[in-house]
Amino acid sequence: MAKFSFFSFGITAGFLATFLLSACQSPGPDSGAATSGAPPDSLSWAQIQQAARGATVEMMMWQGDPQINRFMKRYVKPALQERYGIALKLLPGQGSQITTLLLNEKQAGRRESEIDMMWINGETFYQLQRLDALYGPFLDRLPHARFLDLENPYIGRDFQRPIEGLEAPWGNVQLTVIYDSLRTPRPPEDLAALSTYLKQHPGRFTIPNEFTGMTLLKSWMIGMAPDSALYGAFDETLYRRYRDSVFNWIRDHRRYFWQEGATFPQRLAELHRLFAQGEVDFTFSNNDAEVENKIYQNTFPASARAYVYRSGTIKNSHYLGIVRWAQDPLASMVVINFLLSPEAQIEKRKARVWGDGSVLAPGKLPDSARKAMQKAAQRRYAPARDSLAPYARQELAPAYMTRLYEDFQKMIVETDA
Repeated sequence: MAKFSFFSFGITAGFLATFLLSACQSPGPDSGAATSGAPPDSLSWAQIQQAARGATVEMMMWQGDPQINRFMKRYVKPALQERYGIALKLLPGQGSQITTLLLNEKQAGRRESEIDMMWINGETFYQLQRLDALYGPFLDRLPHARFLDLENPYIGRDFQRPIEGLEAPWGNVQLTVIYDSLRTPRPPEDLAALSTYLKQHPGRFTIPNEFTGMTLLKSWMIGMAPDSALYGAFDETLYRRYRDSVFNWIRDHRRYFWQEGATFPQRLAELHRLFAQGEVDFTFSNNDAEVENKIYQNTFPASARAYVYRSGTIKNSHYLGIVRWAQDPLASMVVINFLLSPEAQIEKRKARVWGDGSVLAPGKLPDSARKAMQKAAQRRYAPARDSLAPYARQELAPAYMTRLYEDFQKMIVETDA
């Protein structure tokens, strides 16, 4: 939920079934509580802003990237305090941590959550919907929602599911392959070329065993399948067919992987470190601008570049949701509305700040904001977004990610090379 590697995949299909059953049996928070249910339509936006003044909003989010953390702490927090009198408190957490927290709260019948809002996408959104843990729909109450590019399937749908106003798009990214243009001047552009490369350069490639790695494998699955075959609802037969195709490719080449495929990096940061130290020739990112901000951080060499496979890579969006029994849902709406403002989206899009793709439709923006957005999108080292567009592929239904992660552990990671 980009998603760059924002989300943990500790939730298995078995655990999902268990917690959904438990959730159905749990009475949950009092349905009459003032903080649950749909947003209060009787309030004007000015009244919502007034009610939010003086509130503290607890936001749970992935905090694994210093650039993102800096944007939130140095830009977002001061702006919210100064303009709206809202104190934003950032809490570390992602994916299964968010789902487990809210499941436990619901089972305990808590009237108010420990958190108000969270950074989510994909299977986490799906699980929270099933848990009935999302406040809203609220999106159409936000003034800045009028600028959103919701007609765009990469933004208006989250892992093939309509967002239905229960989460707000925040950023849009595409998976890229990162390489050193001096060390690897002609990187492989497809799996056939990658096969040749691995045999000629053994030990110089691996796959991260986390969100980004699974997004890479899903991209390969999509590339192996006929056009759009995997889109729509989860299909067990199709999943097994193309999972096996990808896993067979990995088995055939595993002896050429880093450490002969005996182990896989558990975190993307570990793979980034191996790349920066020259131990492997490639790393990956769900943020197509990350190569640029990693150069600015002096984490990657200035010769680092990014590209996509000719078969395509997954492009998706990440979102913001509000807990159904949040302490301050109105203040959370004000926070999200600010994060959707052209001003905040422009700042976030700058490569030196974050480089995150905007979820706003250029044609809906005032001329000054549109020009500022175009300027913010300029890149020196990362590929232009327009050049990636022909190779963008939609995300798959949530079950593909959950099943792929489980099967990768059992059939690849836990199996001898």
